[in-house]
Amino acid sequence: MPYAHVPVMLQEILKYLSPKTGQKFIDATLGGAGYTLALAEKVGPSGRVLAVDLDELALKNAQEKITEKKLTNIILVQDNFKNLTSLVEENFPAKTLFDGLVFDLGLSSAQLDDEARGFSFKGERPLEMAFGPQTEKSTTEIINHYPLLELTRIFREYGEERRAYQIAKAIVNARRLKRIKTTGDLVTIIESIVPFRFRSKIHPATKIFQALRMETNEELKALAEVLPQAVKLLKPSGRLVVVSFHSGEDRIVKRFFRTAATDPKPTLKILTKKPLIPSAAETALNPRSRSAKLRAALKL
Repeated sequence: MPYAHVPVMLQEILKYLSPKTGQKFIDATLGGAGYTLALAEKVGPSGRVLAVDLDELALKNAQEKITEKKLTNIILVQDNFKNLTSLVEENFPAKTLFDGLVFDLGLSSAQLDDEARGFSFKGERPLEMAFGPQTEKSTTEIINHYPLLELTRIFREYGEERRAYQIAKAIVNARRLKRIKTTGDLVTIIESIVPFRFRSKIHPATKIFQALRMETNEELKALAEVLPQAVKLLKPSGRLVVVSFHSGEDRIVKRFFRTAATDPKPTLKILTKKPLIPSAAETALNPRSRSAKLRAALKL
């Protein structure tokens, strides 16, 4: 399956990372490889880009593009970015520091379109949202075994869904009759609680699926764990850029940057007083970019 994905705010990313010949960068969320390929071309053969992703589909796609472009300065690694420090130790000499790191925390278009997994509520797909084989949690197990109040919590916290309790209760009632196995099973339950006349432009399943994906992959926990590692891996004046798509993600990044910048011995200088958002032209071409927020900081 072709891996289709448009890199979000690519020019803004390059502006804040300011890559130069011979420098070293980390793309901690490879995805469609848009950032990785652009950085690799900027740093040239004497530079290096470490690109990390849990998704085997992303890695295969990136390798094809790297081979096609005859690039020799990219290191691909399949792993969770929360293990960033150990990944650097395994692939670089001791005490290697980097000129910049970038995180794009969004789901790729290819993942949404992958019919083997249930990232999208469209169609009839297996109810599984793990990014890769190393993911410990199972979406199907979450749906079929989490208690009512725990389901309510993740729908409210990660999905920001107003009817979190009602939807969770309907799921608990439905699974007593039969196991919930597919995206279609879950969508039917959600639609029974949110009738068409109460729906906004966003389908009610969108928020629930987002919440389940974030819980399955422990995305907020991984982000909180990796940000301190990222700062330690930067050279002085190195840049850290994060593109988030969820208010919880943006909140973690904002608080981390602010704390690091206001400590008695600050480690970061914030470069974006307010988060950048995509231009109207970009969102018109790529509607999935509309919720993106970019924050950047420089290591002191």
